[in-house]
Order: sequence, then C-alpha cells, then structure tokens
Amino acid sequence: MPNSINLDGLFEVLPNVVWTNYGAVSSKEIETKLLNSKLQNKGLIIKSIDKFPCLTDYIIPKGVRIADTSRVRLGAYLSEGTTIMHEGFVNFNAGTLGRAMIEGRISAGVVVGSNSDLGGGCSTMGTLSGGNHTRISIGKNCLLGANSGLGIPLGDNCIIEAGLYLTAGTKVTLPDNSIVKAFELSNKDNLLFIRNSTTGIVEAKTNKAALELNSKLHKNN
Repeated sequence: MPNSINLDGLFEVLPNVVWTNYGAVSSKEIETKLLNSKLQNKGLIIKSIDKFPCLTDYIIPKGVRIADTSRVRLGAYLSEGTTIMHEGFVNFNAGTLGRAMIEGRISAGVVVGSNSDLGGGCSTMGTLSGGNHTRISIGKNCLLGANSGLGIPLGDNCIIEAGLYLTAGTKVTLPDNSIVKAFELSNKDNLLFIRNSTTGIVEAKTNKAALELNSKLHKNN
C-alpha cells in the first residue's frame, strides 16, 4: 500500500541506473556493455536511465489495465479495477485504493480513492519538488477534469473542473460569498470547484452529482 513505509529521503540516495532488456546496468559500465552487444549482435535495448525501473518488469498487478507500461514506476500500487491510459502516469509510493480511471499524473506519495477519475493531462502535486510538504490525496468518487491540477488533499465526491489548478493558496469563494484559501477546504467532501467564466473567480459549490465509473471498462480480467 502507498505510504505504508516511510520512504523519506530515499530518492536522493538512490543512484541512476540504466535499465535494459538484460536487467540493470551501472551507468559506468553501459557504454562497454552497449558496444559489446553490437559486436556480438545481442541487441541490448536501453529502456530508461532512472532510479526506478518500470513496474511491470518485476510485478504484474492483478485485474489492472496499463496502456503504456513505461509510465508506471516500480513502487507504484495499483488496486484491482484500475485502468491507466496512455498518458496516465503513476510514480513510486503512489497509486490507487480501488478501481479508478487514470489519464493524468499521480505524483510520488499521492493516493487516489476508489471510483475516482483523473482526466487527461491533469496532475497532482507531489512532495519531491516545489517545497510542498503536504501529502496530497484524492477521496472516493472524485473527478479531476482534463488539464486540471490539485495541490490540496481532496475529500470524497469532489470535482475540479477542466483546466483549473487548485493550489493550497488559491483564493476560493464559498456560497455565502466568504473567501478562504483552498487549503482550508482540505479533505472536505461534496465540493465542486469551478472558475467563474465571467469574473475569473474560483468558486466552491456543493457537488450534487454522483460519479460512477463504467463497470465494464474496469473489469480487467
């Protein structure tokens, strides 16, 4: 499960490794290995130069569909019923806690609740860069619209409209016209975040819609 082990500081001590179809190779040895493979016609293929390999080189999650396996790093956790589309990405120590549709980015440390949908091009703010120390999460039955972004922990049954990046400091107008920072709405359920197309103000309304993923698409047998 994501975040079940404290991995703070792990990233900075891991070396970059050349991951190939013959396994892991030290970056100091790869040039010799590559030259020898050509001389011996062995067809050495470099998949990536990274601290983590592809998840599916070592683990095949059950009941999961991954359109592009190179976009899921080892250390990701994918629950049964999860679908990762071609532009979806899941980092290490992150993942899904139930069936989910992932067409956006799940950054390191981020967990996505059951029956949630991350639209194409959307992103979640991780803890590895940008000085962000708040662990982001997405509750159950949530929708992040295409090209949206999330910088706070989101409660259940919430929606962020397409194109809206909600950071912790974003000023949000509530139904009673009071204004708060988005961080103050962390983990609150049943919220719809939109940007008023006339004024440009970010508003939070009560979300009355119920998200339901297509069960046929997520029965990944």
